[in-house]
Amino acid sequence: MNFDYLWEGGPEIAQADHFRYGTDSILLGHFAPVNGARRAIDLGCASGVISLLLLARSDRIRVTGLELDENAVSLARQNMVHNAFQDRCEIIHGDIRCVKELFPAGAFDLVVSNPPYFKMDAGGVSPHEGRAKARIEMVCTLDDLCLSAGYLCRWGGRCAFVYRPDRLPELFAAMTKHCIEPKRLRMVCHTASSRPGLALVEGRRGGKPGLNVEPFLILKKEDGTDTEEILTIYRRG
Repeated sequence: MNFDYLWEGGPEIAQADHFRYGTDSILLGHFAPVNGARRAIDLGCASGVISLLLLARSDRIRVTGLELDENAVSLARQNMVHNAFQDRCEIIHGDIRCVKELFPAGAFDLVVSNPPYFKMDAGGVSPHEGRAKARIEMVCTLDDLCLSAGYLCRWGGRCAFVYRPDRLPELFAAMTKHCIEPKRLRMVCHTASSRPGLALVEGRRGGKPGLNVEPFLILKKEDGTDTEEILTIYRRG
């Protein structure tokens, strides 16, 4: 099994050939608010990249990864053992839609997820079932996600998601429906002149209305090189 550094000297991760983590997972792992969080859950954790990033950012946090795909569960568990995080991270094979059977209400300070971005009618479904489920709402809709996040997050706790900008109205509606008030939004653009391609969202369980829109996160300079902020996030140089 091959393990790759997330950054030089940092955690190492092995990935499935058919589905590898992307920029969205790295940005969410950096964006999610770990200060004060002791118990976090990564819904749909796949190989565990976001869980690894949270564990690397805080030595006080304990993370639970919940994943439906059995192969991904096995891989995530191996990643935790390889990085000596097995004492602070438990990977559970389970369905996001069935969290009430797995956890008590309000069990976590922080809920994070990089959920499927596309509805079933979006087209272009991958022939690989695992990749298709990660991209298309085949087994977990946006409402399923927010219902489970609202149940798992303690009152006053926080949730963090990465999602598509064009579906933000649906995300905000689902969050507020399940008592998660959107509190922080940061759009991600490839360059300063391009439209946002991702949205990073933080919500608070039982929070008061009021959304803080942060400056755009720009991935590349106009010459194609990484911006200083991306170099910092990826811990390069």
